[in-house]
Order: sequence, then structure tokens, then C-alpha cells
Amino acid sequence: MLLQITEPGSPRPPPVGLVVGIDLGTTHCVVAHVKEGKPHVFGFEGEGPLVPSLLTLEDEKLQVGVDLGKTLSSTKRLMGEGAKKLPLGDYSFTPVEVAGKILEHLKSLIERIGPLTAAVITVPAYFDEAARVATKQAAALAGIKVLRLLNEPTAAALAYGLETGAEGIYAVYDLGGGTFDISLLKLEKGVFQVLSTGGDLQLGGDDIDDVLAVSKGLSRKQARKIKEQLTSCEEWEGVHRSELEAIADPFVRKTLTISQDVLQAAGLSPEAVQGVVLVGGMTRMPCVQAQVEAFFKKPPLMDINPDEAVALGAALSADGLTHGSKTLLLDVTPLSLGLETAGGLIEKILPRNTPLPALASEEFTTQADGQGGMVIHVLQGEREFVQDCRSLACFELKGLPALPAGAVRVRVDFAIDVEGLLTVTAVEKTTGLSHHIEVRPSYGLDGKTLEKMLKESQRFGKEDVQNRVKTEETLHNKH
Repeated sequence: MLLQITEPGSPRPPPVGLVVGIDLGTTHCVVAHVKEGKPHVFGFEGEGPLVPSLLTLEDEKLQVGVDLGKTLSSTKRLMGEGAKKLPLGDYSFTPVEVAGKILEHLKSLIERIGPLTAAVITVPAYFDEAARVATKQAAALAGIKVLRLLNEPTAAALAYGLETGAEGIYAVYDLGGGTFDISLLKLEKGVFQVLSTGGDLQLGGDDIDDVLAVSKGLSRKQARKIKEQLTSCEEWEGVHRSELEAIADPFVRKTLTISQDVLQAAGLSPEAVQGVVLVGGMTRMPCVQAQVEAFFKKPPLMDINPDEAVALGAALSADGLTHGSKTLLLDVTPLSLGLETAGGLIEKILPRNTPLPALASEEFTTQADGQGGMVIHVLQGEREFVQDCRSLACFELKGLPALPAGAVRVRVDFAIDVEGLLTVTAVEKTTGLSHHIEVRPSYGLDGKTLEKMLKESQRFGKEDVQNRVKTEETLHNKH
């Protein structure tokens, strides 16, 4: 029996249930879907469109999105750090488990409206291999099928470009609660091509909140509330906007330094950028808008809601992947990928800002006479020495022919897909000896650990459901 393949451009069969875009944010999450050709954000009853990215334990019951009792927050910054444990009462959770619980909660909210078929989940453009794998693992824990991981600035550019019909070179400046990203894109006749990208996974509104909290003797929650109020007024709770702007200034300047690096990588000046799209809650701050305008020498574009832009773009991507689309997304790898060589040096095989998907090869040889094996150590980063970069994976190619040093030829192929996920293959050319690995970072979760976590995810299952219903009833009654 032969499998059938449709003609290019022909419509795909519609999915049975909902196909959505999920912005899995540091501070809050947003879910959107396409209805009648237009993307719309879900406004969940009792929660609204912004669902806080919080995991709370109260009276031995887990809740998501409610700031009560003992709470884990801003754990997105820790994605990719493997089995790192975060204490919550008498329990502990990995960042993957926290993200899994949040996604599970989002899934339950979506399925009040209809069955969830699949989702496009967004990640910071500067997420490395480990964090991308961790995000997919979190989705697996939640029972969500992932159509694609999509970089947040690319999603925002898709939403903005399709909404306005913009063409030319645009910057997407994305400053959220925990991370900063900037991407330069060329928009032309339905093609969204990323030219270069950069960012910092430890730079965002949380840092401003922390400094404000320390300086004023406040909790982070209080500091965040004051910061939000000062976007629209000059003074709140005894704090003047000028004080907040003085605290925020070094962080905003750091984003502009990164922006300059991204422009240089693309060979562009600020004047060459036709427009700057602001994304992320922190871009509501007047001082951020003013400094971005001064840097790019043009007023930033705020045509779409900065909190919702990423989810709207993800929904458009999800719809395109299931129903077909006339748009084409061409993204890039945010960090260089390479192998360890003699002397602890790194040979870069896929430089940063390489268009995706990508395939690159490099030949290597043995260091000693009769060397019977070769260690293939995969790394990610921009520095020249192994110790300064992140280890992604390591495997051995054994059984090499016993030849003099430098005589053996091993070709290593790096294949990276549109989501930025990597496969590495090593082949000895004379014997055909080969080995390959789908990169699962050495500090990530293996298959057995993930399977165990899937079983353990039922640990709070019934209590979660009962408690969530009670919480939603309480919130609904309040409103």
C-alpha cells in the first residue's frame, strides 16, 4: 500500500480540534487561535487573557496562575538547566515540571472551549539547545502536541507584518519580565526572513523589580505593582517615576548594546531599519520607548498589543502549519554550534545567524598513531575555548582503522531543523563506520527520566482539578 502525498499548495484537511499559539512567558502566558482568518487571544473566564506563570502550593494543593501561599515564579529563566530542583513547601520541582504544570493548566482552560489538537509554542530567540529541548519536554508532560517551537520576535513580526502589510527591514525589540530578545527581519511579499538575532536570558523586568524592592524595602510583588502603575502616572506609593527610570536605565542601556551588536552582525545601521516593533510588557515603560526611539532615530511602532503580539503570531503560524499558508518564515540559529578539538578549542561548524534549516559538514582526523576512537563533543557558544561554552552532547565513534595520525578521515554533519533542534552524525570515510545523535543536552532529561516525570505528573492530579474548580468559582464570584 502506497502512502499519498498532496500536491503543493493544495489545502490540508482541517484539524479535528483547536490549533493554538501559546506564548509561554516568564511573567504570564497568552493563548491565541485563528478564527475566520483572523488571530484572536482567548479571554478565559475568571482569568482574562494574561495567565500568570506561577505555580503555588497551598494546603498541599497545587494551583497555577494564582499568587497564594508558597509560589514559584520566573522559572522560565531556568529552562535548560536540567534536573535543577526548585523547593516548594515540602516538595521540589524542576523548571521543566513547573512549565509542564503551567501548560497543563493552559490546556485545561483551552479545553473548556474545545478539544486541543496541537500548538505552536514560542521561545526566546536566544534560547539555546537545552532550553528548547526542555520546552518540548514540558509540553510532553502536559500532553500537548507541539507543531513547532517559534522564536518570539519572529512570531511578533508575523503578527505585525500580516496585520499591517509592512515590507522592508524591521527590528523586533522584545523586553519581557525575564528575558530580552531583538531580531532584525526582512519582510517582503509574504516572506519573513530573520537576518540576525541576539538577546539575554537574564535581562528583564524582574531585574528592575528586584532593585526597586531592595532600595525601597518592598516585596517583589509590591515593586512590580508600583512599576506597572508608574507607566501611566508620575508617582505611586511614594515612588516617583524618575526614581524608577534611574533604576531601569542600566538595564535598558544593556538592551541597546545588544541591539547594536545585532545590527553590526547584519551589517546594518539604525537608519537602515524601517521600523521598530515593541513587544513585551516592559516596553510599556515610557523610558524604554524613549531610549529605543533615540537609538533607532524613529518612533517605535505600537500598532499591536505588546502583551499579545507573540501569541497572535504563534496562532497564525499554527494555522498555517495545519491549513496551509502563503507566508514563509526563515529563521536563524541564535548561537554558534561546533565541536571540541585538540587543545580544548572549538571548531565552529554552524556560525550564529545561520538560516534555518541548515546542514553543514566538516572533516576531522586523528591526533595519534593507531587511534581507535574519537570523542565527538558538541558545544554551543561564541567563545573559542570549550570551558567558556555550553556542552550539549558527547558520544564516541569507536572502531576507527589503525592508521597513522592524520590519515583517518571522519566527516561530521550538523543538521538543524526549523525549530533550532540539532542532529549530529559522524562517519569514517574509508570504512563507513558511523554514529549519530539527536542532541539531548548532557544536563537535560533523558527518556527514562521524562517517562518517570510523566507518571509522577499525576501526583497532584485529582487535587489539582478540584482545587482549580474551587479557585475559578471564587474568582468568578469576585468579578
